[in-house]
Amino acid sequence: MIDNTIRPTAGPQDRAAVVRTARSYWAAKVLLSAVELGLFKKLEKGAATDADILRDCGIHARAGHDFLDALVGLGFLEREGKSYRNAPSADRYLAAGPDSLEGLMRLLSAHFSVWSDLTGLLRDGGQRTNVGRDFKKLYEDPEALERFMAVMDGASAEIGPALASGYDWAARASFVDLGGARGNVAAAVARAHPHLRAGCADLPAVEPAFDRHMDRLGLTGKVRFHACDFFADPLPETDVMIIGHVLHDWDSEQCVRLLSRVHDALPPGGSVLIYDSMIDDARRDPDRLLLSLNMKLITPGGTGYTPAQARSWLTEAGFAKTAASRLTDSDTLVEGRKAA
Repeated sequence: MIDNTIRPTAGPQDRAAVVRTARSYWAAKVLLSAVELGLFKKLEKGAATDADILRDCGIHARAGHDFLDALVGLGFLEREGKSYRNAPSADRYLAAGPDSLEGLMRLLSAHFSVWSDLTGLLRDGGQRTNVGRDFKKLYEDPEALERFMAVMDGASAEIGPALASGYDWAARASFVDLGGARGNVAAAVARAHPHLRAGCADLPAVEPAFDRHMDRLGLTGKVRFHACDFFADPLPETDVMIIGHVLHDWDSEQCVRLLSRVHDALPPGGSVLIYDSMIDDARRDPDRLLLSLNMKLITPGGTGYTPAQARSWLTEAGFAKTAASRLTDSDTLVEGRKAA
């Protein structure tokens, strides 16, 4: 079961703490701008002088030195004399390695201006961007698609191994990751459980990116791609359907509609596994609540949801049994099982 114990929070206790919270966006924007300017990629091969960094990254000298030293103070850079190098965490997560979060950083940078109109959302309830989650339109641009796929890989990096080890796959013969992007989670589960018939379903435009990714992972032919619109097309036949970081894009009515389609597609005794950064049932975790606000800012109907809400959707969609458990530090797993 999920531990929903309410614990004391380290909230603002004095004037200085209140001010730090109010201006915390300063530090966030310094980091996001460093990624936009390619600073960490510039330094991934080793240290460089301040003059070289300012020139190569196109940073004006008036603000450049304060900017670099702020990154030192924040722990992303290290300085020796007039030379700077990436701190270990920056080399691992902000440069170009396999654990890079660059795609996510660029997405957050795009969201930064949207958050400036949070007050507008609070006044009228409307999303603050026209981009939203029109995936068909997004995927028309190959470069935008690749960037978004990289973001999805970063968001699911811990999920695949956790799902592979945290669910009993022994009695299952197959699974499909619905809305599974280029197959990062499906690949991790398939590697850990080679007896499974593995699949990943997403819009047709994703298939070339999926093929390239499977080739990089050495899993070509091990995970099948199913091209489909999961709201309109027939869903693949499988024992287990995975839906991760997907339901927060839609309102409750659409979530129940999708889960009903999944229920109808599954065999008797089949399961759907939902994972997401769900709001704790006590509604005290600020990270989950801020993520929910983000979905409201960038989509017309998306929102965060609690495990209890997910289970109620599953019941409404026809699933006979539901259960919730912790999957990772940031994600909750909710299972719905169809009657045998």
